[in-house]
Amino acid sequence: MPRLVPEIAPLRESRDFRLLWSGQIVSQTGSALRIVAIPYQVYLLTGSPLAVGLVGLFSALPTITLSLFGGVIADRADRRRLLLIVQTLLTLNSAALAVTTATGLASVPLLYLFTFVGGGLGALDSPARAALVPTLVERRRITAAVALNQTQFQTAAIVGPALAGVVIAAFGLSTTYWIDVATYFAAIATIALMTKTARPPVEHPSVLRSLAEGIAYLGVRRILLATMSLDFLATLFGNWRALLPFYADRIFQVGPLGYGLLSAAPGVGALAVAVTSGWTATVRRQGATILVSVAIFGVAVAAFGALPRGGFVLGLLLLAVAQGADTVSSIFRNSIVQLETPDALRGRLNAINTMFVLGGPTLGQLEGGVVGEIWGPVLAVVSGGLLCVASVGAIAAVAPGVARYAPEETIPQV
Repeated sequence: MPRLVPEIAPLRESRDFRLLWSGQIVSQTGSALRIVAIPYQVYLLTGSPLAVGLVGLFSALPTITLSLFGGVIADRADRRRLLLIVQTLLTLNSAALAVTTATGLASVPLLYLFTFVGGGLGALDSPARAALVPTLVERRRITAAVALNQTQFQTAAIVGPALAGVVIAAFGLSTTYWIDVATYFAAIATIALMTKTARPPVEHPSVLRSLAEGIAYLGVRRILLATMSLDFLATLFGNWRALLPFYADRIFQVGPLGYGLLSAAPGVGALAVAVTSGWTATVRRQGATILVSVAIFGVAVAAFGALPRGGFVLGLLLLAVAQGADTVSSIFRNSIVQLETPDALRGRLNAINTMFVLGGPTLGQLEGGVVGEIWGPVLAVVSGGLLCVASVGAIAAVAPGVARYAPEETIPQV
C-alpha cells in the first residue's frame, strides 16, 4: 500500500531544513493575513474593484521583472545571509504598513507602494530560498522536501485568510499587519540559527553573462523548459478565478457565502494532496505523472465550466480536484528544477521557474476576463480547460522526453 502521509525524513534528518521549514510556515501564515488585508483596505478606501485589482498588478510586476536578477544574486551571495537581509527588509516594510494604518496615514498610493516593495523583495527571497533547500537535504530526499514545502504553503494559504477575517473584524487592520511583523521575527530567528550555508564561487561572470548562462541551461536540459512551459500554458488557459464571481452570482446563485466556498475549495483540494503526499517520494516516472496531473486539471476545469445551476456542490468538488491535480504537478515540477540543476545555477533556474509560475496565472486572469467579456464566462472556462488538455498533448509531442523522464542519480554538471 502506498504511503500517504508526507515523508518527514527531511525534517527528521536535517536540522537546518527543519529550522527553515518551521520558520517559513509561521511567516507565510502572517503573509497570508497581509495579502488578504491590503485588498480589503484598498476597497474600504475607494469602493473600486479596479483599485483592488491593481494590488495584484503592483505585486506581480516587480516579482516577474526582478526575479531573474534575484536569481543571479542568489547564485553569487551567501544564500542564508541573503535571506536574513531580505527578511529584515520585509519586516520593516510590513511595520511601515502597520504604522501608517494605525495612525490613519495610509492611502491607496502608499498601499500600492508597500505592495510593490514587498513584491520586489520577494523576487530576491524566493530564488535564494528555493536554491538553498537542496543543499540542506540529501538528493534522494529532495522530492520529499518539495512536498513538505507544498504542505507548508497550502496550510498557510488556508489558515492565514481564515484568521485574517477574524482579526480584522475583532481588532482592525493595523493589528493584522502587526501579526505579520511578528511572524517575520520567527522566520529571521530560525534562519539565524541555521549553520549550513551556500558559499558562492570566488569569481563571477558579468550580470548579463550570468543571466545568459541561466537561460542557456534551459536549452541543455529540455525537460526544464518543457515542464515550465506546460505549467505556464496550463495556468494561462485554465485560470477560472477571475470568473468565480459570475458563477456564484449567475450560474449557481449562491451569493457571497457561496462565493467564499468556491474560493476556498481549491485550497482544500491542494492541502488534501499536500498532506497525503508521501507516495510522491517513490515515483520514478515524474514526467509522465506531470502530464497526467495537468490533463486531470484541465478536464476538471472544463467540467466545472459546463455545470448547470444545480451543480454547486459538484463545482466545489471539481475545483478541489483541479487544484489538487495542480499541486501534484507542482511537487514534481519543482523537484525536477532542483534535481536537474547544478548548485551554481540553482538561483537563476529557480528564478526563471518563478517567472513561469507567476506569469501564467497573472496573464490567465486577463485572458479569462477578455474571453469571458467577448464570448461569455462559460465558454471562457470550458475552452480554457480544453486548451489546457491540448497543451499537454502539444508538450508531449514536442518534447517526448517528458513522458520518459525519471531523475538521475547524480546532479548534472554545467
